Amino acid sequence: MPSALNQSGGSPLSLKVIGHNAGTSMDGVDLVHVHFTQDSPRTPLKMQLLHYGEYPMPPKLKARVMKLIKENKTTPEEMAIVNIQLGEVITDAVNWFAQHNNFSLASDVDLIGGQGQTIWHLPLPELFEGNQSRAHLDMGEIAIIAAGTGVTSLGNFRVSDMALGRQGCPLFAALDSLLLSHPTLNRAVQNIGGIANFSILPRGAVEECYDFDTGPGNVFIDAAVRYFTGGQQEYDKDGAMGQKGKVDQSVVDRVLQGPYFVHDIPKTTGRETFGDRMAEDICDEMLARGATPEDCVATITRITAQSLADAYERWGPPGGVDEIYLGGGGSYNPNIINYLKERLPNTRIVPISEIGIPIGAKEALGFALLTHECFVGRPMIVPKRTESDRPGVVGQIQPGKNMHRIRQHVAQFWGDFPEEDVKCTTEMILLPSLCNS
Repeated sequence: MPSALNQSGGSPLSLKVIGHNAGTSMDGVDLVHVHFTQDSPRTPLKMQLLHYGEYPMPPKLKARVMKLIKENKTTPEEMAIVNIQLGEVITDAVNWFAQHNNFSLASDVDLIGGQGQTIWHLPLPELFEGNQSRAHLDMGEIAIIAAGTGVTSLGNFRVSDMALGRQGCPLFAALDSLLLSHPTLNRAVQNIGGIANFSILPRGAVEECYDFDTGPGNVFIDAAVRYFTGGQQEYDKDGAMGQKGKVDQSVVDRVLQGPYFVHDIPKTTGRETFGDRMAEDICDEMLARGATPEDCVATITRITAQSLADAYERWGPPGGVDEIYLGGGGSYNPNIINYLKERLPNTRIVPISEIGIPIGAKEALGFALLTHECFVGRPMIVPKRTESDRPGVVGQIQPGKNMHRIRQHVAQFWGDFPEEDVKCTTEMILLPSLCNS
């Protein structure tokens, strides 16, 4: 560990973190290995991406989890088993990641953190029938991860955020603003995963960022492709199937008049609202009127693309967005991106890999930052345009074998720094990536 004293009488900070993310599409676990350093509590945090990888979700477990969510019928027995099985998958993913990239969990990783797999997300109960209340459930038991890796592990970031009065998603406005806030340009960071979301970064104001889910990203498209290929194909590679079809604009317009799309921000969503069943119903309706499978995929893809463009126009910053940085699997679908470019002709639209972050890595990177800041004991930037501006440290900690060592290191970093002066990080330097992926 570095020994030079910082301005608080403590030592510089150095923590290496694995962030993981199992997204709504359930195609696998994204992993990043990140090195965070900071000379003192009053100097910028530095972040360097060391490695990135993707670990496939086991097909049997994916099918079980998707069935559980789609049917919304289960037992305490199944919930207990799935929680452990998802924890084992993430443990396997982390161990594979370290072996594949030739680094040691014992000496090269201090913390592991992520959300596990989102099972149920209900931030807006007023959109559902019945006596609903705000709730959220992630699975992927962190006790299993800590025991299986020996590394202190963190989770439950979304529930922690909801406990402070917000919606628990998208949760990455702070990371996006620290990475890409610009003094003279309005920027956005667009993620097109299973669910699509973006962060708006108003010019010259790191703490004025805000984010929300726009609606379905790839979740409808994936469901339609599975439907028409009998599960032989999981997604529309390069938009090839949708490109062969004709968009039924009347279906697009009707779907986009649904309650979620017209609901004001803040808002987040998931498979509970935009699940496979809804996508299949749209396809069945179109097929009955003579549409082809390709027409259905083209139309469902347009629902995603148009919902993005509409959201930028409705909730973007005054003067519009100058630049959009793209991440997530949907960034590879030209039927989405070309439509977005047509609707926003004055906006520069580029992949987030332009700043050295792989397209699939951004949300795992977000969990790495959340993990680091939670263990260090700092709140994150609270996004604007949310129900609550209450700051707080988010996440829960499961000690691993290394807990004593890293706890001592963090205590030495803070030294005699006054607790009342601990604030959220508002300046971060992204160091050149060492990642070749």
